[in-house]
Amino acid sequence: MQRIVLAVLLIAALVTTAVSPADAEAPAWSGLDATSFAGPIPPAGTTIASVPLDPALSLSGAGPAYRVLYSTTDQHDRPAVSTGAVFLPPGPAPEGGFPVIAWAHGTVGLGDDCTPSAHPRTPRDDEYLSHWLDQGYTVVASDYAGLGTPGLMSYLNSVTTAHAVVDSVIAAHDMSLPLSPKWAIVGQSQGGGAAVSSARWATEFSRGTGLDYRGAVATGTPANIDKLVAQAGPHLELPELAPIANAYTAYIVAALREARPDLDLNRVLSPAGVDAAALAETLCAAELSDRLSHLTPASFFSAPLSSIPGVEEALRDFMGTPSAGFDRPLFLGVGLLDRDVPPSSTLSFYDQLVANKQDVTLRIYPEDDHSGTVLASMVDSTPFLKDAFGN
Repeated sequence: MQRIVLAVLLIAALVTTAVSPADAEAPAWSGLDATSFAGPIPPAGTTIASVPLDPALSLSGAGPAYRVLYSTTDQHDRPAVSTGAVFLPPGPAPEGGFPVIAWAHGTVGLGDDCTPSAHPRTPRDDEYLSHWLDQGYTVVASDYAGLGTPGLMSYLNSVTTAHAVVDSVIAAHDMSLPLSPKWAIVGQSQGGGAAVSSARWATEFSRGTGLDYRGAVATGTPANIDKLVAQAGPHLELPELAPIANAYTAYIVAALREARPDLDLNRVLSPAGVDAAALAETLCAAELSDRLSHLTPASFFSAPLSSIPGVEEALRDFMGTPSAGFDRPLFLGVGLLDRDVPPSSTLSFYDQLVANKQDVTLRIYPEDDHSGTVLASMVDSTPFLKDAFGN
């Protein structure tokens, strides 16, 4: 039974509630196609180019909006580029500029066609992000390096995602926009994990830029997934799961294989697993799920992942969840009806943070599921961030 529960956590913790429009629509680059960018890369956090965002891709609550290409650091600790979107509130900026919220998005896929800033936001995300605009915050939404730019997006890579999120905010302040140095992070599901990781390294990665990091909000947050992935293998026993589980398994395998070639991950993959990982590098979530619907996560493997020497440490470095070292307050929201990321994932993580004497606030929503928690949490996360910003 314990193996089944952990396996469910492994798969369910990666599921987002809504299929990205990237699965159904061709990307719109707003005149800034960086998929084959080959120019020089300036220091991390530099805006390389920016253009007005296609109005069809903006938020209902936004004023001016831009698509941005900026520099960051990839999973190989090399200079890289990422795209993203910057949404300003309508109307004039207050004295000192608009405070900034960095949005960490959930899973869409690894291929360039899945790039969030090249597609309309889902209705839920439009409502959520427009709420923050209505509160007077500018929203900076990174795509993460490798989505719409050269290289592979390093799925669930804690440190690399933190670089992308932090550098997006630094770059936004490089655009001559009326922005305050004060900023915070907000994320949901996979993006909730990204928000937590970015919060851990926000001050360190932005040191010397003049920015003033204030805190983070994370909902539907998967935590400690590295410990669960380490149990993967051909004998993994699972209850019946939706086909989307195969897509998320493939994304993990593809990203880890690319980031850590020294592990020679193919040696524990079945032919089906090798093929699935290759498809995962380009296909968005719904299409990949359809293509892999005949498989199970266990069928990806010919041997236990744990048979690779050093794999647990590698997984921890790649996707481990930090539980100490936070220098600003952290908000965790969890819905008890969440069946995508089981509530126990966030609740046990909260216990770790408390044990480590971190400044963390937990809010539980008994009647809300994974997606519903995003909007339900606003009643609590809005005053939380207001206090964090010192307003």
